[in-house]
Amino acid sequence: MIDSNISRRRFLQLAATSLVTTSLPVSALFRLTNACLDPLETPTSTLETLAWQGVNPHDWWDCHTHIVGVGDSASGITISRNMNAPLLHPIQTIQHWAYANAACTGKVGGEDVAFVTRLLALLEVLPKGAKAMLYAFDKAHGANGDADHINTSFFVPNEYAMSLAKRYPERFEWVASIHPYRPDCVAVLQQAVTDGARAVKWLPPAMGIDPASAQCDRFYKAAADLNIPIISHGGEEKAVHGINQPLFGNPLRLRRALDAGVRVVIAHCATIGDDLDDDGRKIRSFDIFAKLMAENQWQDRLFGDISAIILRNRDTEVLKTLLTETTWHNRLLNGSDYPLTGVLPLISVQAFVKAGLLTEDTIEPLQTLQDYHPFRFDFVLKRSLSWQGQRFANSIFETRPFFMAKNQ
Repeated sequence: MIDSNISRRRFLQLAATSLVTTSLPVSALFRLTNACLDPLETPTSTLETLAWQGVNPHDWWDCHTHIVGVGDSASGITISRNMNAPLLHPIQTIQHWAYANAACTGKVGGEDVAFVTRLLALLEVLPKGAKAMLYAFDKAHGANGDADHINTSFFVPNEYAMSLAKRYPERFEWVASIHPYRPDCVAVLQQAVTDGARAVKWLPPAMGIDPASAQCDRFYKAAADLNIPIISHGGEEKAVHGINQPLFGNPLRLRRALDAGVRVVIAHCATIGDDLDDDGRKIRSFDIFAKLMAENQWQDRLFGDISAIILRNRDTEVLKTLLTETTWHNRLLNGSDYPLTGVLPLISVQAFVKAGLLTEDTIEPLQTLQDYHPFRFDFVLKRSLSWQGQRFANSIFETRPFFMAKNQ
């Protein structure tokens, strides 16, 4: 993953500098890299045993799992040159290195295979029935419907995500990614559903999708007819570069899909960034998410996933709201945003203890899980969070029924 013109030591110095500039505490830098420990050796704890109580593993589908690779197999994955150009694009290169390290794919010439091997190893030590929903990721497209290769950070074909789910059906489901401006978007969606796709993934700011555009209408009609949900990023986007249209991440722009009858999942519950409200005021994206969740006409269509809500760049006050707004809990879905959960400096157990969301005795078992198993760590941490006596409901972690819903 590291350019031959730059040493590993210098690269890590750049990585540390980048992390400092993102306001991470110095203590985070001592746990900079993932040691990629053997999942089979993951210690168990009473905390983890308690976390599974009331949750059926057969319904435990992590609804937000990314595929990492470089296209060094027959996967068809492509990545931007900027993600391997440390001198010209250090931030994107560091991000790419961090994701690869978190997913334990650092094997030159075999990163695609290494990702799948590691992911299967992680899932095999989860209870039988638990699965990860693997995301395809479409290219950015222009308003004319043509692929925008220059502004595409990475591309994961639907066919590859589908092939993994077909090969390992006991552990994987798959999620298609289809740009709605594509001339063939409806036909591709229909084929994806036939091939077992459980949802569609969008990242509007990076992919150049305006969810409020009339160009999306034919796609929305097809998605509503097929009853396949769209999982769309909400709020500010920091992890992926692309067309970079911050406006497109505003949750309000998804009203058009909701009005068309589409089930919409706002990824991360829009827990980062600011957006313009209906009156033109700039407010937290999360407050817009809350506003939409309160609108009665979409109670059966609007949902949120709780992936990435435990990252350091999220306000703990937002977490407290998610815990105590129990009327939302039947509309929240668990996802991890793997491999981000394997980037050790991004999550601080101590910060949650300081905020009163965790007790001191959770630090040791959670940090041990963080070192060994990002999926179990993310799950147990979320199950352990508590504020004013409220915890996340069991149903949030049983996402299978939502994605198995039949065409109405």
